[in-house]
Amino acid sequence: MKHMMSQVEPKRRLAVLTSGGDAPGMNAAIRAVVRTALDRGVKVYAIYEGYRGMVEGGSRIRPLTWDAVGGILQRGGTIIGTARCEVFRTRAGRLQAAANLLAHRIDSLVVIGGDGSLAGAVSFHDEWPELVAELAAHGQLPQGSANPPPLSIAGIAGSIDNDIIGTDMTIGADTALHRITEAIDAISSTAASHQRTFIVEVMGRHCGYLALMGALASGADWVLIPSDPPQGADWEERMCTVLRTGRAAGRRDSIVVVAEGACDRQGNRITCERLKKILEERLQEEVRVTILGHIQRGGPPSAFDRNLSTILGYAAVDALLQTPPGTEPFLIGMRGNRITRLPLRECVAQSQAVTQAILNREFERAMTLRGPNYQAAFRTLRTLVRALPHEPEPGQQRLRLAVLHSGAPAPGMNTAVRAAVRIGIDKGHIMLGVRNGFQGLIAGDVEELNWMSVNGWAPLGGAELGTNRKVPNGKDFYAIARTLDAHQVQGILMIGGWSGYEAMYQLFLARDHFPTFNIPLVCVPATIDNDLPGSELSIGADTALNSIVEAVDKIKQSAVASRRCFVVEVMGHYCGYLAQMSGLATGAERVYLPEEGITLNDLQADVTALRTAFQHGKRLSVMIRSENAHPRYTTSFLTTLFAEEGAGIFDVRQAILGHLQQGGNPTPFDRILATRLAATSIDFLITEASRASSAAVFLGLQGGQVHFHHLDDLPRLADWSHHRPKQQWWLDLRPIAKVMAQPAPRSCFHSFAGEQPIPENRIDE
Repeated sequence: MKHMMSQVEPKRRLAVLTSGGDAPGMNAAIRAVVRTALDRGVKVYAIYEGYRGMVEGGSRIRPLTWDAVGGILQRGGTIIGTARCEVFRTRAGRLQAAANLLAHRIDSLVVIGGDGSLAGAVSFHDEWPELVAELAAHGQLPQGSANPPPLSIAGIAGSIDNDIIGTDMTIGADTALHRITEAIDAISSTAASHQRTFIVEVMGRHCGYLALMGALASGADWVLIPSDPPQGADWEERMCTVLRTGRAAGRRDSIVVVAEGACDRQGNRITCERLKKILEERLQEEVRVTILGHIQRGGPPSAFDRNLSTILGYAAVDALLQTPPGTEPFLIGMRGNRITRLPLRECVAQSQAVTQAILNREFERAMTLRGPNYQAAFRTLRTLVRALPHEPEPGQQRLRLAVLHSGAPAPGMNTAVRAAVRIGIDKGHIMLGVRNGFQGLIAGDVEELNWMSVNGWAPLGGAELGTNRKVPNGKDFYAIARTLDAHQVQGILMIGGWSGYEAMYQLFLARDHFPTFNIPLVCVPATIDNDLPGSELSIGADTALNSIVEAVDKIKQSAVASRRCFVVEVMGHYCGYLAQMSGLATGAERVYLPEEGITLNDLQADVTALRTAFQHGKRLSVMIRSENAHPRYTTSFLTTLFAEEGAGIFDVRQAILGHLQQGGNPTPFDRILATRLAATSIDFLITEASRASSAAVFLGLQGGQVHFHHLDDLPRLADWSHHRPKQQWWLDLRPIAKVMAQPAPRSCFHSFAGEQPIPENRIDE
């Protein structure tokens, strides 16, 4: 190992703590911090119970070993505990905390928590020189700490509220959204059975992120958030009118989502009790209240939170070791799918400014501070929650826009169609649904969709319009041209995978012979394989990833009881995204990718590593193989090989997950992504079709923003022979995955000078 420091006392000592409210994914961050630091030869301590443990010292501050953080990826909460500490807010408390850190010669801190915890870290860093000087003046510096180094601090935002400026997502927010959407999906079915109205209160303090995105993902009928209270004195009646009109239009249920910090324009809280009374009196029906409470905070973290936490934890240690001691505290975050390092002081100040703006009733400023993506999501939601669309403007040009699927089903396809249809109709245009993909376009299977045609589609998996992998050619173009002419189609939105991109590319190339094809064309990426050029993430990939992670979690519970190695095969075609990211999220020891292939030397090394590990007490092992990692070294071959070589030491089983990866209701991430891409596509089609343009594009998420690429660029950006992008951002995460999954490097075995490490959580992953 390049960072090996066998028997050499490390120069740096790092501690990690979790503070404030717990958040799913904190354990994954702890694991990443510990293993990255140990891999670099840095001694690592856990500070139990957050700042309280730092003040109390003693057994609250203890070394962590490599194996102590095994088996914690899938656990919610935090294994090192968290607490709110009033004593740390006092100078005396911080003085004692400084003395305890100096006693262990700790010079670097990773603080995982919310805005209060991160603000405390900034204050502690600012006071550090004075605290050290005061301890020295009173002769209280521990022995060997005569000239202690400056304190370095890295912050990681851990909060389900997603209320920290400086990162797109905080640890725990995605998991909380999972809990919310699962709850609302379940509530919707019982509400529809009884034709009832349900009020669902979600967490978020002064940030309405969970309420806004939960409503957007679940297809709720009304939402109340702190940063944009309802306008006008008659808002209560307007809300009731929308719900009443929705019922008249055919909805059987009404879901109102309210953030716990919601208030009206005068600053009065909008409580569930207040809403219940209003709705019962004006709608004259039963109203039920569900307060989700701490269910949003608990349970296993989502795949996204596991991977986000792992990446941020690794980056935090990396940044601390690269910067001089005492550097200004920084926040390690994720923006536009890229790691960022920003001044912690500024991030905390901006986060607190949003809260203060709400308290001051400066709501427009609060919305502005939340950022453009938050504002765009709110605007989209305002359209989607309407009971009925706006009437077309008098004399308006009403465009006829077609939407279809192509390729294998991907969770989130229905969500995208719902958003596209409702936004298009609300803008006064006619939306046409094409059934069964391009085969339906050839056969003329086209129908006009209305507002209620897509009611209830937001949470549905599969593809209600139908889909297949048909790529038209030859005489198919004549049939498609007749269909487009017959229905006077002025723009096409295709939501799908590789076959859909190929089909749209063929239409684009055939324009010289078929003038009917000279209309705007848009491709939206929807495939679990996440193998489409022009987009870092495709609709459906997050759902598939979570399905894999859930399955592997269960497999690991089975395997640990019987000293067993599992070889798990996942989908992905010729793209290793699902294999790589599921391996990172589950702690798999080995991941086999199409991009890297498999060699005989690889297998020999893997067999040796397995035998050694199980002989030294390992109880389970997970190897993940992408379906096309190698044409001959199949999953069955690997299983047979490992079983033969492990005879008498460990058992081997295979698990081919198959189409369960394509099924299930879409995750909140996929629903939100589908809605965002569909809304952007409809705006594009309307703009281009209105001026008789023939623009042909495929779009996707890159760097956190939606980008358009001309269909001409498809061959340049795609590895056509393997149906995958030429450049794949997630391959940059391979070094992180390898550090996390490796056996404990020898640098971990240096003496702790009599200190007792925290007991191991488990002897393996």
